[in-house]
Amino acid sequence: MFFKHLLQLLNFLLVRYKAEGKSYLTIAIGCTGGQHRSVFSAEWLAKLLQGHKFPIQVKHRDMHKI
Repeated sequence: MFFKHLLQLLNFLLVRYKAEGKSYLTIAIGCTGGQHRSVFSAEWLAKLLQGHKFPIQVKHRDMHKI
């Protein structure tokens, strides 16, 4: 349910960001430890957003701590 609502929000925002000429949108996802849920969520979201023809860059800030 969370991902469905998140994707609806981003679909709404991305169209408007593009129309306003904005060059980027930063999305940050966090969880305790930053090594499981946030990694999965960021990768899932990046995969879905690639269909929007926007350049996608994913950075996992705390992956080196594993």
